[in-house]
Amino acid sequence: MVRVGREIIEAMVLAAVVFLLLQTTVRNFKVDGSSMDPTLENGQYLLVNRLVYLNVDMDRLSKIVPFWSVEEDSSRYAIHAPKRGEIIVFEFPDNNPGNSRKDFVKRVVGLPGETVRVHAGEVFVNEEVLDEPYLVERDRSYAPEVTLGEGEYYVLGDNRAYSNDSRAWGAVPKENVRGKVWMVYWPAQGIQFLNIMTKIPDS
Repeated sequence: MVRVGREIIEAMVLAAVVFLLLQTTVRNFKVDGSSMDPTLENGQYLLVNRLVYLNVDMDRLSKIVPFWSVEEDSSRYAIHAPKRGEIIVFEFPDNNPGNSRKDFVKRVVGLPGETVRVHAGEVFVNEEVLDEPYLVERDRSYAPEVTLGEGEYYVLGDNRAYSNDSRAWGAVPKENVRGKVWMVYWPAQGIQFLNIMTKIPDS
């Protein structure tokens, strides 16, 4: 009887650990709108990897982990910083504290330190046209040149004609990035894993 009770407690503890780990590293997100069509469709449910862009305070870590030392205050990403082409979920960069917080999903096209502009629907990064095979249709939009600061990202929807993105409100700071879209898990017939270019829509 004691053994059975111990096994039940161990199972409960393990389940709690797994649950906390998932809550820390993965979150779900529902696509609202058509700005990422056809890559992501309205109503789809996504799993977002929160760990990949997690910012680790190396100085704080050195005070917790024995024999770990750093020469100066520093931080780094747990795996890597957002890369061009990755689809991310982020909090809308609104400086008005009275407004409700809302998360968006878009694709990264511009990285820190780069100069980005949009001319007749074509994206120029450091004056080179960006190759975007994931687009089915191109719009004819324009956006003024902007140079991204440290930790800033330029994001656009794949459905450019119907996307509210960096062309309208500027860059996304790294503090607002929630994670990288990992997979579509619902509806069941649409299950797919996403990477930088794992889904290129049929033309």
